[in-house]
Amino acid sequence: MKEIKRIGVLTSGGDAPGMNATIRSLVRTGIYYGYEMYGIFKGYVGLINGEIERLEARDVSGILQKGGTKLKTSRCPQFLEKPYRDKARSICDVFGIDVICVIGGDGSYRGAFDISKEGLPVICLPGTIDNDINSTEYTIGFDTALNTIQDAIDKIRDTAYSHERCSVVEVMGRSAGYIALNNGIAGGADVILIPEVEFNIDTDVIKPILEGRHRGKADFTIIVAEGVKNAQEICRYIEQKTGMVSRHTVLGYVQRGGSPSAYDRVMASRMGDYAIKTIHEGRLNRIISLQNNKLVDIDIEEGLNMQKTVDKDLLKIAKVLSI
Repeated sequence: MKEIKRIGVLTSGGDAPGMNATIRSLVRTGIYYGYEMYGIFKGYVGLINGEIERLEARDVSGILQKGGTKLKTSRCPQFLEKPYRDKARSICDVFGIDVICVIGGDGSYRGAFDISKEGLPVICLPGTIDNDINSTEYTIGFDTALNTIQDAIDKIRDTAYSHERCSVVEVMGRSAGYIALNNGIAGGADVILIPEVEFNIDTDVIKPILEGRHRGKADFTIIVAEGVKNAQEICRYIEQKTGMVSRHTVLGYVQRGGSPSAYDRVMASRMGDYAIKTIHEGRLNRIISLQNNKLVDIDIEEGLNMQKTVDKDLLKIAKVLSI
């Protein structure tokens, strides 16, 4: 195996709180083990264009507590095409980069897998607020997003209570309901709608509201993952069917930003350290994952083929607690 001297680091896809903590951990642990560390800016776009700089320990000072990503990020559809991957591979040769650490979600992992087939080894670390990477129980940024969203839901509920309204809150989760499910339970939601579970708006939304009203309940909270249905449409339907004043709130990109929680900072630091040790021990083309609350590394192809499902028992718990 070729001796590894230089390691590149990039962030790709949607930003997530804790990405900076991961960059910091990778860079400083890498330097500790004797590697030269390089930052690749703007994700795969920057890799294609050669936007690469060497990073020293002081270059990652003061970023642990910051949201977003120092290295910037992007989505890069061109990376699906081999000529662009070939160009990226040649850029790594120019800079002498032997391995790339990719921080991102499932799409970023697939880009990493594609370039690994071109002969450039990779290590993937899970950075996305959605917690929807199949190969790991936890993704960096998820805890911070939950706390950010929870703060908003608590404020919205204060107003809903005061005005005896129904509040429909749309959270991120185009194809995964981990955010909606966990925030729904944490926020005492009356109804939680997620992409993984089909629903009937009359039996699963209107009926619980009417039943709750008969028990003397005067305000309601509905949490909707963005991939389910438009929150405004649900709001209108609730008003039409129940006569109850309803308001919708789309939290949007506020969910991605902000200073990472202590848990995300610690997890990011641990994963960055583990990734460098994995490289140092000669294990390449791996995904860093949390399984059974322990850090492990998995073959990238195996990890991409894994399946992950939401815990539907949590939905049952939410229904029981909402009475």
